[in-house]
Amino acid sequence: MLRIDIITLFPEALKVPLDASVLGRGKNKELFDIRLIHLRDFATDKHSTVDDTPFGGGGGMVLKPEPLASALESLDIDFDNFDRQKTRILLTSAAGPKFDHQTAVKLSMIERIVIICGHYKGIDERILRLFPIDEISIGDFVLTGGEPAAWVMVDAIVRLIPGVVGNFESAIADSFAEDNLLGAPCYTRPAKFRGLSVPDELLSGNHREIEAFRRKTALAKTAENRPELLEKAELSQDDETFLKKIKKDK
Repeated sequence: MLRIDIITLFPEALKVPLDASVLGRGKNKELFDIRLIHLRDFATDKHSTVDDTPFGGGGGMVLKPEPLASALESLDIDFDNFDRQKTRILLTSAAGPKFDHQTAVKLSMIERIVIICGHYKGIDERILRLFPIDEISIGDFVLTGGEPAAWVMVDAIVRLIPGVVGNFESAIADSFAEDNLLGAPCYTRPAKFRGLSVPDELLSGNHREIEAFRRKTALAKTAENRPELLEKAELSQDDETFLKKIKKDK
């Protein structure tokens, strides 16, 4: 069972989203385990101080090394024989590589994840040298803290654990899961709504025709909304021909 420890300054900001909806049901079914670690519990002074001004001057605050080191060392992790194939320690940071679906898939298959919620201008650099921490970002923007990023990553990871999402086939077939493409447009009942009809291909009952329609519409949506994804996608000759056609028809 996957265990996720989240080191945070604001555990109350994570309790509600992590206990709600699909995540809450998955926790209740003991498909994964999430534990919140309050960083202030490891402060070394009576004021529970966890941050200080940066050496060299400048605005902002930096998370102190002592509380973070103590929090990490409180976990039952063998740092002398650390195995990244089984355990990952992640720091939410705008400086890290982007978290994506492929990363979520890999993380969903390991035994242990520790997420440090970054704050202020960052953490003392020495922590990154002393512990096997990987910085990671959910996008090119800045948040008030790492808690929303932690929640986003946990949601993306645990939904890939069998049994968490009711229809596991649906979970693994979502956007980005197939050839780095966006998902095809979706339709449901009624077949006609305010003058608009569901495409005939989806009503045909012909599975080959349905899959071809979904492939083409996924390609078209990706080309329109996220064309950079096509550079990494595995495209057939038919796919290439179709993309050239829709580009020409614009």
